[in-house]
Amino acid sequence: MDISVVIPLLNEEESLQELHDWIAKVMQSNQFLYELIFIDDGSTDTSWQVIEELSSKNKSVKGIRFQRNYGKSQALDAGFGIATGSVVITMDADLQDSPDEIPDLYNLIINENFDLISGWKKKRYDNVVTKNIPSKLFNWAARKTSGLKLHDFNCGLKAYKNEVVKAVKVSGEMHRYIPVLAKNEGFNRIGEKVVQHQARKYGVTKFGIDRFINGFLDLITISFLSKFGKRPMHFFGLWGSFMFIFGFFSAFFIGMMKLYRLSVGAKTILVTSNPWFYIALTSMVLGTLLFLAGFLGELIIKSNPQQKHYAVKENLNF
Repeated sequence: MDISVVIPLLNEEESLQELHDWIAKVMQSNQFLYELIFIDDGSTDTSWQVIEELSSKNKSVKGIRFQRNYGKSQALDAGFGIATGSVVITMDADLQDSPDEIPDLYNLIINENFDLISGWKKKRYDNVVTKNIPSKLFNWAARKTSGLKLHDFNCGLKAYKNEVVKAVKVSGEMHRYIPVLAKNEGFNRIGEKVVQHQARKYGVTKFGIDRFINGFLDLITISFLSKFGKRPMHFFGLWGSFMFIFGFFSAFFIGMMKLYRLSVGAKTILVTSNPWFYIALTSMVLGTLLFLAGFLGELIIKSNPQQKHYAVKENLNF
């Protein structure tokens, strides 16, 4: 199998037939062996019926239907799990990504040996205020934090070696950061290609301004996980030990000063009346809790296998 095309979707009944025909035309003209994997993320329209009809006519079409809406990350993760192509290409189902980009993306992975190629929608047909400006700010922050010099982290059109998608675990809303996740797994040949962006033809966008807020929060999360996700004790243990030692020696100093004043007959106050005593006590308690958090994190990582957080309702996998 040359190519697996993974397409997550939510209520895109109008565009699916046209998207399928476009992809099939590109594949046939380039003589690619391919599979087209639709992941219906809990659609409430007739999207799944359209996918079933496409599958009955074209055995290259596969589908997964979620019991409810879980999100794009979970949909991609499900598609990655069954993808068998040497190159896995992801795109959105709204016809804003052009299937004509597939041959070039495939060649970059196969012939130039990239692990991952991320699309860059250099010219966008979105609302400037609600999408373009927030997107530029988001991508700037992502570049600074991750160290990857990509212009469009959130572009749905990407190409991967099959081993990349099998190595990464996409959960929560981490689909924006698959290049970062791939880099964390040791796949360093990550490139970028300017791709065509088209105006939405059917329906309305399923994402609001809140995705950028969630995106920045996810960015903080993945930055932490990139450094300490597999060794939480290095973070929590370090700061916990520092805080406990600070609190312990502060309390020791307060106690020694109390004894010294008593020994020389100087006027003194109760230890519990000294505000520094409570600072020291709080530091020791917080330090202990942080250390325990790191220890428990290490136990969880070593004892619990990763679980998939979605329930599949139907699976068209031939």
